Amino acid sequence: MRGRFITLEGGEGVGKTTNLEYIRAALARSGKTIRVTREPGGTPIAERIRGLLLDPANTGMVADCELLLVFAARAEHLARVIRPALEAGDWILCDRFTDATYAYQGGGRGLSRQRIGELETMVQGDLRPDLILLLDVPVEIGLSRAGARGALDRFEQEEIAFFERVRQAYLERAATAPARYRVIDASLPLVDVQAQIDHALQTILN
Repeated sequence: MRGRFITLEGGEGVGKTTNLEYIRAALARSGKTIRVTREPGGTPIAERIRGLLLDPANTGMVADCELLLVFAARAEHLARVIRPALEAGDWILCDRFTDATYAYQGGGRGLSRQRIGELETMVQGDLRPDLILLLDVPVEIGLSRAGARGALDRFEQEEIAFFERVRQAYLERAATAPARYRVIDASLPLVDVQAQIDHALQTILN
C-alpha cells in the first residue's frame, strides 16, 4: 500500500521545527513508518542547492534562477527520497514543498503562477501532498520569532511587504482546496497549536 504524504508549510517564525517533531511522534504512535525530510534539501545534492538559496552572499539572485534551483532540488528529492519511500509504504513528513514555491517565488517574488504550475507538472507529474498543514501567524510575530533565532538567511532578510505577500499566497492556496489544507493558528500557545494539529491529523489517520 502506498504511503501518505504530509507537508508542513508556513512563513518565517511560525514554529515548523518544533511542530515537525510533534507530528512525527504522533504519527509514529499510530504505527506509521515515518520519513522526515525538508525542502529545499533532503539529499546531498539538494542540500547543496539549499545552501545556494539561503546564503546571504547570494542576495540579488535573479528570481527565475531561484525558481529553477528550487525545482532542481525538488526533482532530486522526489527521485531519491519521496517517491521511493511512498512506494515502499512509508509516510513522508516534509518541511515545506511546492506550496512554499507558490508562496515565496509566486507571492513574494511575483513570478507567474502559471509558470510555477508548468514546472510543478513537469517535475512532479500528478504527485501532490495528501495533507498540508499550514502554520499561520501575523507577519510581525513571525519575523520577531525568526530574528530571535540568530543570523538571518537570504530570505529572512527580505522586507516585511515580501512576507505579507508570502502569507497571502499561502492563505489563498489553502482557500482553494480546503479538503487537503488545514490552517493552524500558530499565534496561540503551543498546547493549543498542537491540539489543532491533532485534530487535523485525524483526517488522514482515520
